[in-house]
Amino acid sequence: MTGFTSDLLRLLSSRGHIHQLTDGHALDALAARQIVPGYGGFDATAPSLHVGNLMLIMLLRRMQQTGHKPIVLMGGGTTKVGDPSGKDESRKLLDDAAIDANIASIRTVFERFLTFGDGPTDAVLVNNADWLDAIHYIPFLRDVGRHFTINRMLAFDSVKLRLDREQPLTFLEFNYMILQAYDFLELSRRANCRMQLGGSDQWGNIVNGVELARRVDGTEVFGLTTPLITTADGAKMGKTASGAVWLNENQLSNYDYWQFWRNADDRDVGRFLRLFTDISLDEIARLEALEGAEINAAKVILANAATALCRGEAAATDAAETARRTFEHGGSGEALPTHAVPGGQITLVDALVALGFASSKGDARRLIKGGGARVGPGKITDEAYVIALESAPIRVSAGKKHHGVLTSGQ
Repeated sequence: MTGFTSDLLRLLSSRGHIHQLTDGHALDALAARQIVPGYGGFDATAPSLHVGNLMLIMLLRRMQQTGHKPIVLMGGGTTKVGDPSGKDESRKLLDDAAIDANIASIRTVFERFLTFGDGPTDAVLVNNADWLDAIHYIPFLRDVGRHFTINRMLAFDSVKLRLDREQPLTFLEFNYMILQAYDFLELSRRANCRMQLGGSDQWGNIVNGVELARRVDGTEVFGLTTPLITTADGAKMGKTASGAVWLNENQLSNYDYWQFWRNADDRDVGRFLRLFTDISLDEIARLEALEGAEINAAKVILANAATALCRGEAAATDAAETARRTFEHGGSGEALPTHAVPGGQITLVDALVALGFASSKGDARRLIKGGGARVGPGKITDEAYVIALESAPIRVSAGKKHHGVLTSGQ
């Protein structure tokens, strides 16, 4: 639907964030007359979220920008179960200490995008372990489980796809959708939460929560999903040849994060500017109209803005300056990924893996064999090539866009 009256839905619609709404007219009316608390859920399976989570983070930011209250729900409880959506196999279960450490690490990124506090529109972070860990199983099945039919649960893509592929789906994972729906019910009770935000693959889970709140408490709550974000060439957003694009700087350097945005396809620049930056729509319209070599200027603006949001202004400035020196002058700026080499020598294969330019030694050998590896200015095609660090530091490159530095280690 179009023609929204609330600042919230007008902003989300104009920037391309909306895919589906459970009741757009009612949510629009609610958001126009009062502060709407809304939540997005994140499981704590790693010390960092990645670019694939960024759309939901930006949704929470847009809520706060338009005078509403973002609730960050960390899945300290559901991480112990595992979301089967989009997965071919069960994931490794973590203990409480690992989950708590991951949540503490992830929170640092949210503090870049959101303002936390006790005010009516300040963000809050909650952990669903606070209520899920206290569930008494039989009463829970009696009070909540009776609202879910096996017939409908088997029809959800997250379940059906796994079964169609004859991949195991544990009973533990099968319960995930019930627990997620229960999260919405609990948040509506505890925080007057009226909206759940999520990716398009979460639509079924979100609808379950909307219906559960209505059936159990008679509460009207709403769901909003975002489009599945793929790049112009059809690849999944946030995946690269060398792995996930992590949001925490201790998982991925500021320079590599900046480069991810700088390397965006020409066709993605306007869309990514709308979704992942706060740059005005008028300025974005001007930037995405640029053609030829000029589009590179728009990509630098995208990289600077996206990096500043996630890593801070200083990180964006340093990464941009490093890129300028590297590509314009052949230098090796301080923000490039580095690896300290003990013993004074290392094979090129090991160097490419250590710098994160290859995911395995086999991947590194293929890169070398294909002519994509350089040591200093020289192309290397010998898979057994050994780098001697007699005059360290030495620059190593993979393709035209990835550069790193080898230094002497002890």
